[in-house]
Amino acid sequence: MPAGDRPRERLWELGAEALADRELLALLLGSGRRGWDAVELAGELIAAHGGLRGLARADPHALVALPGMGPAKAVRVAAAFHLARRVANVGGTERRRVAATADLAAVAAPLLRGLRHERVIVVVCDASGAVLRTARLTEGATDRSLIPVRDVLALVLASGGASFGVAHNHPTGDPTPSAPDHQATTRLREAAAVVGLRFLDHVVVTDGAWRRVTDGP
Repeated sequence: MPAGDRPRERLWELGAEALADRELLALLLGSGRRGWDAVELAGELIAAHGGLRGLARADPHALVALPGMGPAKAVRVAAAFHLARRVANVGGTERRRVAATADLAAVAAPLLRGLRHERVIVVVCDASGAVLRTARLTEGATDRSLIPVRDVLALVLASGGASFGVAHNHPTGDPTPSAPDHQATTRLREAAAVVGLRFLDHVVVTDGAWRRVTDGP
């Protein structure tokens, strides 16, 4: 490949914005395979997982199924995407404020997107809605979440919170709340009132959307 077309040289001279997705990924891979350069391998890897979003969710063990992708390359790719998710949540959640359901979704989403299983996040706030803490409560199965009300309240009280919200993800990509999601919302709201806490809201998050969960019947 001519020097002027190599991703490393182009990024150095022109900046990362000038590179295509497969060129950026090629820099992580470092090399291709017999008969393929790193850019070609990167393009094949993206296509094999249905695009960058699918690749970001892929387990490292699934990445090595593509010829030319050994464990070292697979873990570099997985680590890069995980770092990107962490960066999305950096910036001081303590300075964030939950004044509306959209704020709750914005705080919790970086901790929930890109997962292949359900996770429950509790966002603990003070009386004014300023975020004191975000905590991972449970890791669930692929088709259901577990929201133990007692554990939620214990976490909020131990953190010195006056209010809280709950969020969980649907790995299927469908943000429609289930019947158990609605029931959990009712239980959380009622239990919070008993102990003098303010329940802010409950949201379902997917990779591309979020939806508020209302109280159950």
